[in-house]
Amino acid sequence: MAGALEIREIQGLCASPGVAVGTVHLAVEVAADALPPGDSPAADREKLRRAVAAAIAELKALVGRSDEESAGILDFQIEMLLDPVLVEMAEERILAGDGAALAWVAALDHYIAGIEEASDEQLRARAADVVDIRNRVLGALTGRAPEDFAPGSVFVGKDLQPSLFLAHDWTAGGGIVLFDGSIASHVAMLARSRSVPMIVATGRFEVADGARLLVDAKEGRVVIAPEEARIREAKSRMAEARPAEPPRAGGTIETADGVAIRLSAIINDPLEFGSIDPSLFAGIGLMRTEFLMTSPTDAFNEERHYEIYRQALRWAGDAPVIVRMLDLGGDKTLPDLGARKSESFMGLRGIRLLLARPELARLQARALLRATAHGRLGVLLPMVTVPDELDAMSTIFEEELAVLVRRGVQTRMPEIGMMVEVPAAALMLDRFSRSAFFSFGTNDLAQYLAAAARDDRSVAELYDAAAPAICRLIAGGVALADAMKRPVGICGEMASEPRHIPALLAAGLRNFSVAPNRLADIRSAIGGLYSDGLPRRRRAE
Repeated sequence: MAGALEIREIQGLCASPGVAVGTVHLAVEVAADALPPGDSPAADREKLRRAVAAAIAELKALVGRSDEESAGILDFQIEMLLDPVLVEMAEERILAGDGAALAWVAALDHYIAGIEEASDEQLRARAADVVDIRNRVLGALTGRAPEDFAPGSVFVGKDLQPSLFLAHDWTAGGGIVLFDGSIASHVAMLARSRSVPMIVATGRFEVADGARLLVDAKEGRVVIAPEEARIREAKSRMAEARPAEPPRAGGTIETADGVAIRLSAIINDPLEFGSIDPSLFAGIGLMRTEFLMTSPTDAFNEERHYEIYRQALRWAGDAPVIVRMLDLGGDKTLPDLGARKSESFMGLRGIRLLLARPELARLQARALLRATAHGRLGVLLPMVTVPDELDAMSTIFEEELAVLVRRGVQTRMPEIGMMVEVPAAALMLDRFSRSAFFSFGTNDLAQYLAAAARDDRSVAELYDAAAPAICRLIAGGVALADAMKRPVGICGEMASEPRHIPALLAAGLRNFSVAPNRLADIRSAIGGLYSDGLPRRRRAE
């Protein structure tokens, strides 16, 4: 009896909160030895190509009845199937003697294994998409329809494919429990958007098909054959934890004299969208795209760029999203992109690197231009020093826009602004007439003003001591921007430090981009100050 009790609860990770109770649908995994034998290599190659074409047609039909988010995921799968590399890998195995079905599964399993071993969680999460297209093509080869399960049941398996999730009827409830899986996977994103309770990374456990299961996703807990009292307790706890409608702050806070200060979010990872309430912010003031790209493969993947930008715009709704183009170089490097750590902060970085690698700049520009169809997107250029750099990048956007328009792509020119982080630019903002807005990056501005590298601990005190000089430089820049009638804000670390808020307000800043976990502190600091930075009591005196 003791042994039975020990396996009643299994712990995993919450991928989508909620509570579900249902009977188990245990997913059947593909067994290679059950696959049909081959005919001739020529016949098997033709059979495989027809199956891939059939899978693409099925996915396109599913796209036609899916919402925008779901269609984007399915489009990603279609693009993978259109890439000849996957078919060529299977054809090599066909020529070696495998039948079409076995060759396809073996080639895709080898490819999936490589993805699952990647260090980047975002890349590992795409393994489920490859499993999805593997199974769909296999179904076309063997005549087996894609697996579905009874409404209201709990799917239990190694992973769940996005197209199977989209084809299933979730209106009757149910949940998902995955032995592996990832909170960053496409199916996890879909589960969160549809409020389907989902737990991942439980490890393999034994459970009978048809057994009753409690999915307590917020706690990351799976209970086999739960008692009614346990189910009531989980549902009651979930209901109590659900807030009534939180007050919408709208991303603004007023100073003591009634001046509105806009607070936008700094985003470094798409996973943050699931844990940050968009109603608390005035949009995204800085999205650091270099932190989203962990390899040159990612950096040169236009679809990955586009998918992330579209996700950010969905999160923000009607609010603006400011995406900074890749700010590589200095302490942020990727192999083989021409920026070396040895160049420190004074060499080929930011917009300098982008203009030196125009193929990278154009790829990111195309993804950003395509994303403008989904919301209020603005583009921020890093490390601008002279107007020619701004002009050159604006020209790239104009040329790529013209190409997309000729192709019939829905797009528009976004507002293009510049980071103000080089002292030479900060002193001469009036020369940058093509910039639609300005955003002060105090991290770099401090190190250049103090001649103290921000990654050198031996001069950390000098870096911090530069704050008064930064604020004086910002005040001059704000005056120039105001005269140009250009919006101006701050997105450096100083904006997320309450101790710096009085001086930044006194410098004239009214738009702050802050780290989400510092929002409450910043709101509290601003609420206790007048717009000139003086505290309430001192002004009264």
